[in-house]
Amino acid sequence: MLWVLDTDPAMQQGLTLTAAISATIEWLAADECHALDEAALAAELGRRLRSAGLPLDHLGLYLRTLDPEILGHTVGWAPDEPVQVYRRPHDIVRSAAYLSNPVVRVLETQTPAVLRVDPQRDAPWTQNDLFKGRSLVELVILPMRTPDALPSAVSFATTRGTGFTAAERAAFDRIAPALRNACELRNLRRVELTLLDTYLGTLTGRRVLEGRVRRGELERLEAALLLCDLRGFTELSNRLPSERVLELLDAYFGCVVPAIDKAGGEVIKFMGDAVLAFFHREDASAACAAALQGAVTALASLQRQQTPDGELHAGVALHYGTVSYGNIGYGHRLDFTLIGPDVNLVSRLQGVCSTTGQALLMSRRFAELLPAGTARPAGAHLLKGFAQPVDLYALFDHH
Repeated sequence: MLWVLDTDPAMQQGLTLTAAISATIEWLAADECHALDEAALAAELGRRLRSAGLPLDHLGLYLRTLDPEILGHTVGWAPDEPVQVYRRPHDIVRSAAYLSNPVVRVLETQTPAVLRVDPQRDAPWTQNDLFKGRSLVELVILPMRTPDALPSAVSFATTRGTGFTAAERAAFDRIAPALRNACELRNLRRVELTLLDTYLGTLTGRRVLEGRVRRGELERLEAALLLCDLRGFTELSNRLPSERVLELLDAYFGCVVPAIDKAGGEVIKFMGDAVLAFFHREDASAACAAALQGAVTALASLQRQQTPDGELHAGVALHYGTVSYGNIGYGHRLDFTLIGPDVNLVSRLQGVCSTTGQALLMSRRFAELLPAGTARPAGAHLLKGFAQPVDLYALFDHH
């Protein structure tokens, strides 16, 4: 005799959802997911949850990070729409939309929240870029708890009039830990790259990630060197409140560092109010041209930056030479830097900028690598540590 089992439809739906969520959790831990960036992760997760029968009309990832300019990243997915990715600046914390946003409360308290959205009330957070115009009815916000890490959260939203069922909310709860692990790996990688780039520079940070972390591990590098020093910093420090001095110092770096970055150089060291940078190219003339462009742009930017209580003047020295590039220090406390006679020379050149009032001076070797007519002789100078006078050059004034 053939027995036919009459399965309850609700039970069958629950079993199907349970199996789909289990498969999604396995996917979040698999290599395929590991290879995706956050936008692709959100898109594929949203697609999978919709395919499982969940009435998901919006998915949001809220990922805090360590970045001098960015508070965090927000990733938004909705069916049949491009994924939205927003870099949130630190000053967003002063906006009404941020302060009233329930996602922020979940991030801060690490407590889940379920909200019914009132279409008759336009709360500021419902009008931000992520949720505006979506007619959402219910929002489930879950913290992605990670001890000793930056707080993150995920939101699931629906436009269905009845909102989510208890079983659907339970499905989101099951997914959250695996999603947390997937997002944490990406976030830690981003933080690692950001911090290395912030404190070491892009090229230097890359070398550290490649494993060049042993003391004495140096490589010889041909590069154009730029040393920029702020004039009168001691007088400013003695005359102005420390808060104002820091503001002026930040304004000074805000003129010099972007100019170096834009010209393709890398700042290797901040030495008080001095900036040491290098420009590495296969072609020496190209390296010198880039360094000169960075120097000229920085000085022009400083000239436009003058303030009544503290004029910002700087001297820039330029030289092309061979340096040793790598780790110095002791034990586990190391510094990635440039050393060598050519670094000493550019430092001495910068000293001549200070004593002569010249805004920009170059070594003979640097000047000879520039197009004819770019530099003019600025006399021979005795430099400390050098037996013979050194010929220096200034930028030719074509005006």
